[in-house]
Amino acid sequence: MRAIIAALTVAALCGAAAPAAQKKPKEDPLARALAGKVAGKPANCIDPQFADGPQIIDSHTILYREGRRTWRNDVIGQCPSLRPMGTLIVKMYGSQLCRNDTFRVLDAGSRIPGSICRFGSFTPYEAPKGAK
Repeated sequence: MRAIIAALTVAALCGAAAPAAQKKPKEDPLARALAGKVAGKPANCIDPQFADGPQIIDSHTILYREGRRTWRNDVIGQCPSLRPMGTLIVKMYGSQLCRNDTFRVLDAGSRIPGSICRFGSFTPYEAPKGAK
């Protein structure tokens, strides 16, 4: 019985001395998407016909990609229903996607979209000239 207790004590001490498993830090999807790119002058509208997206980053940031350019949109005000994996239902006034156009977010598995939210300005991010 003493041998079992001694073995358990040694095992516990060895386990305590072992380094704790390190958690890998979460990678920031916005930082990854904009890495190495420089912000340009914000625009009021983009042509969604030539842009890939949207990519919802968080409750206030949406990205669209157009070739080597990434358009960042910080929505106006609060949009609590804006979450990654949501689907945007956009109401456009014309052929371009513009500041103040409205959208709602439909969560996966839901039939009722969230509250109405508004797009902010579209800021272009591009790699500096000469950069690979």
